[in-house]
Amino acid sequence: MTTTNSSGDVRLSGISKTYGSFTAVHPLDLTVPQGSFFALLGASGCGKTTTLRMIAGLEEPTSGTVSLGEQDVTRLPPYKRPVNTVFQSYALFPHLDIFENVAFGLRRRGIKSVKKQVEEMLDLVQLGEQARKKPHQLSGGQQQRVAVARALINHPKVLLLDEPLGALDLKLRRQMQLELKRIQTEVGITFVHVTHDQEEAMTMADTVAVMNAGRVEQLGAPADLYENPRTTFVANFLGTSNLIEAEVDTRSGEEIVLKAGGGKLTLPSERCSAPTTTGGKVLVGVRPEKISLTHADDAGEIPDGRNRVTGRIADASFIGVSTQYVIDSPAGPELAVYVQNVDRDTRLAPGAEVVLHWSPAHTFGLDASQDIEAGVEKVEEETS
Repeated sequence: MTTTNSSGDVRLSGISKTYGSFTAVHPLDLTVPQGSFFALLGASGCGKTTTLRMIAGLEEPTSGTVSLGEQDVTRLPPYKRPVNTVFQSYALFPHLDIFENVAFGLRRRGIKSVKKQVEEMLDLVQLGEQARKKPHQLSGGQQQRVAVARALINHPKVLLLDEPLGALDLKLRRQMQLELKRIQTEVGITFVHVTHDQEEAMTMADTVAVMNAGRVEQLGAPADLYENPRTTFVANFLGTSNLIEAEVDTRSGEEIVLKAGGGKLTLPSERCSAPTTTGGKVLVGVRPEKISLTHADDAGEIPDGRNRVTGRIADASFIGVSTQYVIDSPAGPELAVYVQNVDRDTRLAPGAEVVLHWSPAHTFGLDASQDIEAGVEKVEEETS
């Protein structure tokens, strides 16, 4: 089934929210294209839920406007906005069966013939056979799907999802990520999804806005945010990044050569968001899974043209699909390397001298004036 709504774009213009002297959301401009699955991602207290509530009409913005399609809805109460919200708590009516929970919005609007629409919606969320059960007889994932069906049956232009999978266990959460994405693709309306879970955002969303301290740090497709983070916060919040302090040595054409840990590293200039004047400081970033690990005895076999740093294995953890190594190096303490467990070199054990090497194309550069330690601590503190 597909929606016939004309325009489901969500446009926030200069929208902000303050509570006394505290600013929860700094003025921001954001457009969510019609039909997209959009995620607001960030740690607790970053402003993502406040932003969602301003779209829903549950919070009044201190400044700015909220538009849905061509309509300015900033001053409209929630029930007059073409949006529906699904909360973490599901908020199902315990005394009504599943059919009547889903039919509630239609009956409230005075629609008499609801059977066909409710059955279609239950089929969409794959709960047709559960129609006459009460909510307490369903699993958490099934209850979640009932809440989505109840919201979608009103044909909103936008469905808002506030940490909708937070109450589910890990395995069920992963199943529901795929399920929600399937439903969104099938109905074709705009989904705006708030989450603190990076994997959830990257699995489901077309576009992710990473929020930090009331601001959008970076906006883009999940793969682009992961491969090309523009700030230390994004680099550390989306997965793990090794950030090596370096100094600009030379710049020629599309490459920057940097000095780090007694050696030199190459960085594509298009992947550097920092100033690159000679002698300037840059944080060189590389993801742990992009790095190859070679025993020092075999260093001569490493192909030319790769970035490389030397080090000693401080720790190794076998986690099934890969082994995670911690390397102490002149380039930086506790560098992380993830190596797939295929034909593992048994010499790669704690105490071994090694060479870490990777393609310059997998390197990114960040502004070294950003506080790397504070960024890491903030991520750890707010996601723990």
